[in-house]
Amino acid sequence: MPDAQHLKDALRERFGEEVAVPADVPGLDRLAAVAARGTCRLYADRPVEADLVRLLCACALAAPSKSDLQQRDIVIVRDPALRRRIADLLPHMPWVGAAPAFVVVCLNANRLPRLAAMRGKPFPNDHLDLFFNAAGDAAIALGALVQAAETVGLGTCPISEIRNHAAIVCSLLGLPERVVPFAGLCLGWPAAPAPISPRLPLVLTLHEDRHGGEPLAERIEAYDRRREALRPYAAQRSPERWGRAEPYGWSEDKARQYADPHRADFGALVRAKGFRLD
Repeated sequence: MPDAQHLKDALRERFGEEVAVPADVPGLDRLAAVAARGTCRLYADRPVEADLVRLLCACALAAPSKSDLQQRDIVIVRDPALRRRIADLLPHMPWVGAAPAFVVVCLNANRLPRLAAMRGKPFPNDHLDLFFNAAGDAAIALGALVQAAETVGLGTCPISEIRNHAAIVCSLLGLPERVVPFAGLCLGWPAAPAPISPRLPLVLTLHEDRHGGEPLAERIEAYDRRREALRPYAAQRSPERWGRAEPYGWSEDKARQYADPHRADFGALVRAKGFRLD
C-alpha cells in the first residue's frame, strides 16, 4: 500500500475522520508507522540483544530536554530475580515478566542541586517546577524510546503502574534522592500485530489559537459508539459496585476507573525523596 494511503487509513481508524496529507511530504512511511502504532503485550520467544537495548536507550536520551538540563535516566533491568520482583508487583500484567526486555525511565532532579554546590552557586529553584521539568524530561525520553524501539520493529508497552509501588521500585533499583520512577517499558519482538486504539476526536484534543468550548457530551457519546464498534471492552470494570452498563463505552470505563483513588500516596513519596512541591 502506498505510504500516503497507509497514513490516511491509520488516521481514519484512529480518529474516525479524514486527515489531509499534503502532497510531497517526505517521510510518509515513518509518519504512517507512528499513526498506526499499537501497544504490544504479546511477544515472540526471541531475545532482544543487550546491545540493541542500550542503543535504543541512547537514542532516547538524545531526545529534547528542557533547557538542556537532562533530568532523566533509564535503568535497564537485566537481572532475572530483579525482573521477577518487579513483575510480582503487577500480577495482572503478565507481560511485565514475559517481555524479553524491560527498562524503567526515571525523572532525575538529583544532579542540578549537586552541580550548584560543586560550582559554589545558590539553588533557589527547589520548588514544584524542579519536579515538573524532570517529569517532562522523562516523558519526552519515554516517547522517544517507544519510537526508537518501534522503528527497528520491536513492540512496546509502557507501564505507568510501577508508580503504584514507587517506594518499592525506588528501593529495588537503588534510586537516590530526587530520582523517581516515571514508567516502565516492555520491549520485545511482537508475536502478533498490535491493533490501533481509537483516540478521541481531534475536535476535542487539537486546537488552533484558543482552547475550549467544545460540545463534550455529544462528542464523547459519538466516540464511545465508534470505539465500541471497533474495539469493545472484553469486560466491564467493577460490575459488583456499578452494575452492568449497556452500552459500555470508553467514558463509562474511565469514569469507573477513576472513581477509586489512584496513587494517593505518590505525593508523600515524592516529598520523601527530597522534592518540595510548593
